[in-house]
Amino acid sequence: MKLANRSFDIFFVLLFLPFLLPAIILVPLAILILDGRPVLYVSERMNSPKQGFNLLKFRTMHFDPDDQGVSGGDKEARITKTGAFLRRYRLDELPQLWNIFKGDIRFVGPRPPLRHYVEKFPEIYGEVLKSRPGVTGLATLAYHKTEERLLSVCETAEETEEVYCRRCVPRKAKLDLIYAQNQTPCTDIHMMCVTMYRKIPIH
Repeated sequence: MKLANRSFDIFFVLLFLPFLLPAIILVPLAILILDGRPVLYVSERMNSPKQGFNLLKFRTMHFDPDDQGVSGGDKEARITKTGAFLRRYRLDELPQLWNIFKGDIRFVGPRPPLRHYVEKFPEIYGEVLKSRPGVTGLATLAYHKTEERLLSVCETAEETEEVYCRRCVPRKAKLDLIYAQNQTPCTDIHMMCVTMYRKIPIH
């Protein structure tokens, strides 16, 4: 990761942390009281074609040991009432400040994919993951509502997988590559502001 990008991310982590600290303390307590353990959801994601890391979120769904793939309509019933609230205001993403601080991801970049998709589409993600993944990005801002609409009507995991691979992966990759060609600190700040204004839930 470029030193300028790393400095950018550390600066904003330290800037936001004092304001977000009350939520970082209260949210896990609410999950523990209302939904029980575990408080955190840990998912392996990729920040290069070969390197994985543990992405952290506050848990928003009932645990399923067989869970895999992206979230579609087939997983909607597993979202807890607490989780629905957290997703609405993106509070489930707060633990990712630690991922940013560690350098696993950035504030802005392509969303870090599951290993399964990187291995299934090596040509696509070989290009996309030349940029460090982020919490939000151009593909998230431009395509999230479309992706949510497409996947929300899927009734099985197989249908969700087929729709995501056929319709979402290539379109998001094109947007991620446009971002990579035009990335500057100013564009990153702009996308961070737009994301917070729209309260876009990230999955």
